[in-house]
Amino acid sequence: RAGGQTSPGGDRTNTLPSGRGGQPTGQRPAQGPGQKTGQKTGQRSGQRGGLAARLAGLGGGNSAPQFARPLTLASLLGWTALSVFVPGAAHLRAGRRRTGLILIGLFATTLLALLAFGLANRDNLGIVTRDSVMITTVVLASLGALSWFALAVSSYVTLGPKRLDQRGQVISGILVGLLCVVVMAPFALSATSVYAAWDTKKHVFKSAENDPDVAPIKEEDPWSGKDRVNFLLIGGDAAGNRTGVRTDSMNVASVHIPTGTTVLFSLPRNLQHVRFPPSSPLRRHFPNGFMAELPNGGLLNEVWQYANDHPEQAGGRNKGPRALMDAIGYTLNLDIDYYVLMNMYGFADLVDAIGGLTIHVQQDVKWGGLYGTAGTIRAGTRKLSGEEALWYGRSRVGSDDFSRMGRQRCVIGAFAQQATPQKILANFTSITSATKRLAYTNIPQELLEPLVELALKVKDARMSSVQFVPPRFWPGNPDWAKIQRASAKAIQDSLKPRRAKAATQAAPTPSGDSTASASPTRVRAAKPTETPTRNSQAADGAESLEELCG
Repeated sequence: RAGGQTSPGGDRTNTLPSGRGGQPTGQRPAQGPGQKTGQKTGQRSGQRGGLAARLAGLGGGNSAPQFARPLTLASLLGWTALSVFVPGAAHLRAGRRRTGLILIGLFATTLLALLAFGLANRDNLGIVTRDSVMITTVVLASLGALSWFALAVSSYVTLGPKRLDQRGQVISGILVGLLCVVVMAPFALSATSVYAAWDTKKHVFKSAENDPDVAPIKEEDPWSGKDRVNFLLIGGDAAGNRTGVRTDSMNVASVHIPTGTTVLFSLPRNLQHVRFPPSSPLRRHFPNGFMAELPNGGLLNEVWQYANDHPEQAGGRNKGPRALMDAIGYTLNLDIDYYVLMNMYGFADLVDAIGGLTIHVQQDVKWGGLYGTAGTIRAGTRKLSGEEALWYGRSRVGSDDFSRMGRQRCVIGAFAQQATPQKILANFTSITSATKRLAYTNIPQELLEPLVELALKVKDARMSSVQFVPPRFWPGNPDWAKIQRASAKAIQDSLKPRRAKAATQAAPTPSGDSTASASPTRVRAAKPTETPTRNSQAADGAESLEELCG
């Protein structure tokens, strides 16, 4: 055949046209056994290498996990900030699932524990005054600051800032550092505020065990079964140019424990010849009244300092508070349980700490300087600063002691109503600092928890007031029996339900009936929700502070 060749052995071999490279088309090259084995082994090795590469790309194997999208500077900062509010979020994003889930679980457990504590004590806000609660709060807040600092740093490092360029690393490091400061600030503020409150509590309020004049406080019955507690509120004038303490402002707040309804009794500082109960050591020295043997007699605001200056007559040292409580309690026929003496400058700080007092000023009041030359508080509804509120209650320029007593009770009532829990929390540090300027009090530490609950009742309850001033009561020649009757009646009236006002309404005349009576028909009005119309003191009744002070 054409193109055929004969081998040396005589065999004829068919040949086809040669292909590329001179190799005959349609003919496979001859391979030995070693070549075939090497080729198969190389193919298998290549397949295994490609599979390993693909697994590494999916985050498997021993290589570091790869993100679905590369982290930018903004996303790294965003995930770090999110981890502050949701601990573990950054770790989950970085593929550290176990660590992220543990952090989220711890955070959720902490929130549930705090929620359970709040719900269990929502009706007992006074629990925050306990030493154990205050110390625990300081410790937890300190640990929280350190923990959240570590959390922010750990989240940032876990996200891998090294993958950013040098500029991104510098910027992210600075911003995360600022974030750590911001995160720690609330914890540090909480710890500082609670510690300041605890220090103030120790500084101002003593334990009942250290005061023999204070009855022991029972945890199960802090008010000893009484339904009324009486506080003597004293404004002290202990300026540097004066000797001793002058109790220029004296008010008794008689509080009904179940409802918080309060009656405020204002006593003039120049009330003369006050008497002491038989149990008082001063009764033996003044059987007819305080310094009644003197031409002018002794004034009520001199009792405190006299007892401190004469411990041999008062029954011991520092018996001024006890002597004044005995004299005022015997005058009103009330048992005075506790007293608070507030230095006038401390009061001004307290008013500033809650943001001032809004008071309806009836007429212009000049204050300070020489005969009121420092300033004038104009008539109208004003928001007074601490200094202005102080002088509003103290100024006698163009008025007298009795007029300023009326202003003082308005200041006390305004403070009780406007010192809301929100304002106290917002200005907590300033209030604790101002409270340290309280001169004296015998309210024991053990009573603070129930006292907080009582204060919340007083804030929302009715307040009325009685002043023992002329023309009904003459300080120079007081009628003790009349004073006690007025006190008893004021307390009794404060417990009565609010009276409804009678309204008259003319009944319409039926049409066509010319003989119908035109006399009006009296209709009883529904019970009002506002404070009843104030009673005139001429009728020996108490006056509503809401109506007196606007």
